[in-house]
Amino acid sequence: MEIWPAIDLLGGNCVRLQQGDYNRNTVFSVSPGEVANRWFAEGAQFLHCVDLDGAKTGDIVNEQAIANIVEAAGNRTVQLGGGVRNEATIERLLKLGVSRLVVGTAAWKDPAWFAKMCEKYPGHLVLGLDALNGMVATEGWLEKSKTSASELVNRVAQHTSACEAVVYTDIAKDGMMAGPNFQSLAEIQVASPFPVICSGGITTMQDLRDLIQQRTAGAIIGRSLYEGQIQLEEALRLDHLPH
Repeated sequence: MEIWPAIDLLGGNCVRLQQGDYNRNTVFSVSPGEVANRWFAEGAQFLHCVDLDGAKTGDIVNEQAIANIVEAAGNRTVQLGGGVRNEATIERLLKLGVSRLVVGTAAWKDPAWFAKMCEKYPGHLVLGLDALNGMVATEGWLEKSKTSASELVNRVAQHTSACEAVVYTDIAKDGMMAGPNFQSLAEIQVASPFPVICSGGITTMQDLRDLIQQRTAGAIIGRSLYEGQIQLEEALRLDHLPH
């Protein structure tokens, strides 16, 4: 299972939100590049970033911070979501050196377009599935749709097999330090022909062991790393346990 430390960007800072609420944010660092350096120094091979301003505005806002993170990464994988809604933005971020882009709102609005982008930029695009009570939320989680998470995966899968992965976030669990929603995650894993990465609520080493048991492809860890509930080096060692 891939371990993805998370860096959420808001106003150029590294922050964590609770349940996607922009008014409930904690600033962990004013230097995202330094935070990235720390996680890579501790052995991370993957880093998951979200431009929270971008998720809300629909455009990339924290470009300098993203460039600093990419520089820190060297040849390791940086995955970025938030505000990736058109091809021009995809091209701009890939040129900047971001490895993989998470597309949520635009994929929900037009799964066929997203599938076309997956085919055009193979290896680079990931479906962002942010769900509340099983339904897809969009526009930086500010809007809730009438589309179920499983249904959106199916729509994308009908058009392409070139989607790299699905990042599944249970909004109710995000930043709450109360464990992931294993049941809804399992439902998505059954529905998805693509590898599923769990995001939201991962709090303890046992959560990670349970995800490995559930054959989840990856785990995005945010607040519990920043608050010291999970030590990254220990989490990375889990990766070598027999599945």
